[in-house]
Amino acid sequence: MKFLSGGKVKDIYDELDGEPDYLLFRFSNRVSAYDVKFVQEIPRKGEVLCRFAEFWFDKLDVPNHFVRRESDTDIVVRRMQMLPIECVVRGYLYGSLYDRWKAGEVALDVSRDALLASRLLRPLFDPTTKSEHDIPVDRQAALDMGLVTAKQYDWLEENSIMIYTAMSKIADSAGFILADLKLEFGIADGRIILGDSIGPDEYRLWPRDMFEPGRVQQSYDKQILRDWLAEHGYKRRFEDERRSGKDPSPPEIPTAVVSAMTRRYIDSFEQITRLALE
Repeated sequence: MKFLSGGKVKDIYDELDGEPDYLLFRFSNRVSAYDVKFVQEIPRKGEVLCRFAEFWFDKLDVPNHFVRRESDTDIVVRRMQMLPIECVVRGYLYGSLYDRWKAGEVALDVSRDALLASRLLRPLFDPTTKSEHDIPVDRQAALDMGLVTAKQYDWLEENSIMIYTAMSKIADSAGFILADLKLEFGIADGRIILGDSIGPDEYRLWPRDMFEPGRVQQSYDKQILRDWLAEHGYKRRFEDERRSGKDPSPPEIPTAVVSAMTRRYIDSFEQITRLALE
């Protein structure tokens, strides 16, 4: 097996014995937020991401690149040509969408006094570029940049919203709200199929019984780390450091935040899948 590349969360290996058309994804306990990688790891995070990927790929009735799970942290997937666009679907006015809306950078079918975390009238397809710092793009921008063709963009919009809707129903049955979702797709055998992975690093998940518009929501994903960083001024510091040409330096994550993330990752997996992690 040959190491191919390492990302923020998972490592990719090539040249599987006797399986040249497959790749191996190895999920780690690494964590990043606001495009900053942290030194500390989140115990059992890689295991949860791996098991969630298996669950969602098996559960969703859409063609995808998942082949099998190899271990607690490894899955085998089909090799394919990834499309250079991240397909984000949003169901609630939250995160960067809320900030862009307040700044007048995006028009939404909501009242001007809409609260943070308000539910949108319908899921919004809000894709971005696939780069170190993702940039939101609309249909025309995606076409002008050559990210996808018009036919591909329309297919991605329709199917991304369909997947978000299906996952939302599953999450709702487990007592969660799926606030938003990031998907990636690629081409294999001449058709577009779902790729990458699906788990708490690709969506915001809120407990339904604690949901309250107008405030920061309790999150069962890595949003808990983003909230801690924003509350203590690190988000702004990261932005200032980038503007001055420096690479942002990560602070030490408090033990309580690390422990809470591990617990919430495990809890969300067990509640949604109805499977127990050993």
